[in-house]
Amino acid sequence: MGFNPLEHQGIPLDRQLRNWRELNVEPVDPDHGDPYTKCRVITMNGIEVEAILFSHQFARHCPDPEVKRQLAEVRYIEHQQQKAVNWLLPGLASVLETTIAYEQVAVDLTGWVARHEPDPYLKQAYEFGVLEDFDHLYRYANLYEMIEHRKAEAIVDGLTEVMPGRPTKFHHRNPVDNVREPYDRTKTDPISKLHALTIMSAEQQTMNFYMNVGPQYMEPIARQLYQEIGLIEEEHVTHYESLVDPGETWWEQLVNHEYNECYLYHSFMEQESDPKVKAVWELHLNMELEHLRIACDLMRRHDGREPAEILAPELPNVLTFEENKQFVRNLLDTQMDLTTLGTGYVRDAHERFERMQEQIHGGEEPPSERVMAQHREMFGREYRLETEGPHPDVASREKD
Repeated sequence: MGFNPLEHQGIPLDRQLRNWRELNVEPVDPDHGDPYTKCRVITMNGIEVEAILFSHQFARHCPDPEVKRQLAEVRYIEHQQQKAVNWLLPGLASVLETTIAYEQVAVDLTGWVARHEPDPYLKQAYEFGVLEDFDHLYRYANLYEMIEHRKAEAIVDGLTEVMPGRPTKFHHRNPVDNVREPYDRTKTDPISKLHALTIMSAEQQTMNFYMNVGPQYMEPIARQLYQEIGLIEEEHVTHYESLVDPGETWWEQLVNHEYNECYLYHSFMEQESDPKVKAVWELHLNMELEHLRIACDLMRRHDGREPAEILAPELPNVLTFEENKQFVRNLLDTQMDLTTLGTGYVRDAHERFERMQEQIHGGEEPPSERVMAQHREMFGREYRLETEGPHPDVASREKD
């Protein structure tokens, strides 16, 4: 039998508050740890940040003071969880090293979700996004060698390839073409709701991260590249958040958020190789079980529905960080030239796309192209990590 979080008791809320000593977690080893441990940390930080931001938005729209107090109590614990999770990242890592790890998350988390998404329209949305984050990884990896004179393979550890995806300069689309069609909350598979929440949260955290760290660099090309890719991450958040059915009530969304946290903490606990980090995942899962119970009670009381009506009867198969090389290579071979038009996808540049390109580029190459030109000027080549052979797209292979 699978794990049904509705049938398990967690830690009572009044026993979840931690003191400073308990929050003072030991960070992961930046040089010898599993790269996917760091990816799990980055993912769960994004999930916790989304839970906090959602709870704040809910509170701002909620007239019931008792509900606001209940949200505040759970939200404070979520804040402590976010601090413990994000502080697992090693302070020794530079901002750019953490950025490369963020993009590895984007590639391999979204790649896994795309491979396991049952809805064809949602699956295409994730496939489309993967090729853009894959290209961001490539641009940042070249910037990393330029600025820090180190290679990204030490971070991604050969688990994720580094080579061109859909060129970043073509990611700038008219905003109306970033809005997708939502799933139907009454018909969609429960796993599709979890997938959408997960990728939306991860992309939102990436957007927030770049918005804040970009200006910390002195090098003009670094500042400019973060600015460009930061704008694209906003497009990605629009792309993914629009997949969520806007007809879901606040109570339904609250339950979905808490259920998703249970799903991900359970998933990561099952696969974690670092015992200290695994203990954090297990502790937080037992906290989230109580948060889910509270959310379910609120939904019954204020929405008049049973949470079991909208949730899966048990947690889906474990979400796994693993290599997606062949999956990504197939997308590189078949979807490099896609862009969006309305809520769908097309292969030909259309008037709205071309007008946006002209306006934002202003007749010059964007930072994502200039960073490559500067890298080639410095090193006489690009930085790539092609572990499975030459690039599937002949036109994207490095010129001798």
